[in-house]
Amino acid sequence: MSIVYLNGEYLPISEAKVSVEDRGFLFADAIYESTPVYRGRAFLLDRHLRRLSNGLAALRIDYGLEGLAAVHERLIEENVPVDTPLAFVYVQVTRGVAPRGHAFPSQPVTPTVYAFAGMVDKPGQARWDEGFEAITVPDRRWARVDVKTTALTANVMAQQAAVEAGATDVVMVRDGMVTEGSHNNIFAVIDGSVVTAPETNYILHGITREYVIELAEELGYAVHQRPISVEDLRAADEVFYTGTTTEVRPTVRIDNQPIGDGKPGAVARALQALYLRRAQGNVSA
Repeated sequence: MSIVYLNGEYLPISEAKVSVEDRGFLFADAIYESTPVYRGRAFLLDRHLRRLSNGLAALRIDYGLEGLAAVHERLIEENVPVDTPLAFVYVQVTRGVAPRGHAFPSQPVTPTVYAFAGMVDKPGQARWDEGFEAITVPDRRWARVDVKTTALTANVMAQQAAVEAGATDVVMVRDGMVTEGSHNNIFAVIDGSVVTAPETNYILHGITREYVIELAEELGYAVHQRPISVEDLRAADEVFYTGTTTEVRPTVRIDNQPIGDGKPGAVARALQALYLRRAQGNVSA
């Protein structure tokens, strides 16, 4: 039985209860973070906790992160076998329990903190070598995507469209420009350079995205953060996604049209290989 963390306690998930007056339930008034786990250790945890702290500050939720690293360690120890290829620890902090009202509670409330460890159904190497498909969808999310809130209805609807189309990912498009996927960031290889959308309020500033940019530069690739049109993406030599549970995932078809030669490219292969070496060795630079 899974052991989870809720408001200072470790308990079976069947015993974890949250009030129906919790503002995370009523308003999605909450921040979350998901950190990958390799060989029994959280990877890039410091970066994920920093982003969580920034999100809490943006929503003005007063909660300190002291002790959350230990929570990660305990949940991994309780729930994740060391030989698991890929797992994650999810943390969610809501504003807390208060009578329903759109403004912040007039009296101080204690934030609700929930965390659990989960497994990832990671595709095998043979599936990765085939490459994956994506579809384009309109980006209908709010204008503060850079804040990692639990208000993900537009993301859910977009990913469901991919499922119904038999695709793995979506390309979200706003005013003709590519933003990101439903739960991951998008990269393209254009004229030999690695290109990704700039860090604006319309994309999540992904931790894996940040790390893969560093790896690409380490491997000698030129990296440009600039707007990418849908036409640029379709004409790219390669397209790949990055994310906590995505790692580096090559897309070989978008809207049933091939990207490049229709196979995972050399850049995605090199970045995935280096990412895995670092993650599995837990070199969290």
